[in-house]
Amino acid sequence: MITGTIINISTVLLGSLIGILFRSKLPERFIKIVFQGIGLFTLVLGVAMALKSNHLLVMVFSLIIGGILGELLRLENRVENIANQLKNKFKIGSERFSEGMITAFLLYCMGSMTILGAIEEGLGNGFDLLLTKSIMDGFASIALASAFGTGVAFSVVPLLVYQGGLTVLTAFLGDYFSEVITNDMTAVGGVLLVGLGINILEIKKIKVLNLLPAILAAIGLSWLYMQF
Repeated sequence: MITGTIINISTVLLGSLIGILFRSKLPERFIKIVFQGIGLFTLVLGVAMALKSNHLLVMVFSLIIGGILGELLRLENRVENIANQLKNKFKIGSERFSEGMITAFLLYCMGSMTILGAIEEGLGNGFDLLLTKSIMDGFASIALASAFGTGVAFSVVPLLVYQGGLTVLTAFLGDYFSEVITNDMTAVGGVLLVGLGINILEIKKIKVLNLLPAILAAIGLSWLYMQF
């Protein structure tokens, strides 16, 4: 049922390995420009995704509700603690391990292809979209790993949980995932990517992970919106 996600994980790991090898040979100025390029791309991608929805109220209230839930659950702190535990367990010396893991996960999982591909496979329509995404993520992971290091490879753990979980969820609740709901989820994900881009460019620190429940809030609010 999650064949597409398994392929995705494989390409991310392969791309990360190549990126890590490049990282050791690249001068700092090249790593910095790659880092800035990723940040700018993330901003543009996020804006493009955010424009997919015409329901601004759904988007705003999803972010508010999701942000409150995320703060209550302290998602960012919990994920950073898990990342640090992994770093210590595997004795990884990378200073940007947790940042690389979180950044890669958000980039891989907030895009429209993640949501649409997972829903498509969950409905039994094959994993062609996730296969395309896997190839793109593989190349992206080369750039990400060259900038962030080993943490990018470990992003496959939350990738499996999120993308695989969405596929399984769709298999049971697929009839409720209309185009409108999918667009609203994608739009909220786009806003989160804008926040991630701002973080990467070091403009301001935004707790993007604490806003992650906004994706789930968007499903419920979008469904309610359609009822009225």
